[in-house]
Amino acid sequence: MIASPSRPGCTIVTGPARSGKSDRAEQLAAASGRSVVYVATSQVDPADREWADRVDEHRRRRPAEWTTIEAPLDLAEAIASTPIAACVLVDSLGTWVANWLDRDPEAWQAACTTLAACLFPDPPIDRSSGDRPRPTSPPQTSRQIILVAEETGWGIVPAYASGRQFRDRLGRLVRDLAARADRVELVVAGWAIDLRSIAQAVINPATDRNSHECKNVSTTTDQPKKWV
Repeated sequence: MIASPSRPGCTIVTGPARSGKSDRAEQLAAASGRSVVYVATSQVDPADREWADRVDEHRRRRPAEWTTIEAPLDLAEAIASTPIAACVLVDSLGTWVANWLDRDPEAWQAACTTLAACLFPDPPIDRSSGDRPRPTSPPQTSRQIILVAEETGWGIVPAYASGRQFRDRLGRLVRDLAARADRVELVVAGWAIDLRSIAQAVINPATDRNSHECKNVSTTTDQPKKWV
């Protein structure tokens, strides 16, 4: 039996290469009971036959009724263009990060901020009372979003600058999104672990002013996020 959250929200499925993370994400999407939009972030180079074969493998196993959108760069815009009640499967954050490697830090920061705002829209704020602003209603979306992410930092530190930049950008991005996601699964050797049900969040001192305190749940603050 596949445990799949059917309510709106964001699920991150992360894991190392060939662990089964894409299989798990596709199973969750198929079990959602919603129309599925598959957002592919990869770019196919005809000269790279091995990579093209990997992309073809993913295409062949998708159900015919799924809609596919290719979004190598404009990921937030692609997600926002999908039906509001759809299940949106993004595969993957790693290839999206790779496509942005040649952009400057400011452009990358802006892209990540835009993506986070799309995934976690803030509800309207009531400022009329003069007290602390508070949400007036839930976010206006009912999408179920599933993000596939790669765990690239478990090995040695890359010997070249672009490899270190890729590893660091992806690691920071996944950590920040996972802190706000409704569900986070780690897939290892074909087994999926629901991290939120068994793990304790590690507070990020770069974004949480109370980072000296241990907490059982992730919290968000009004501190600006740093992605680079």
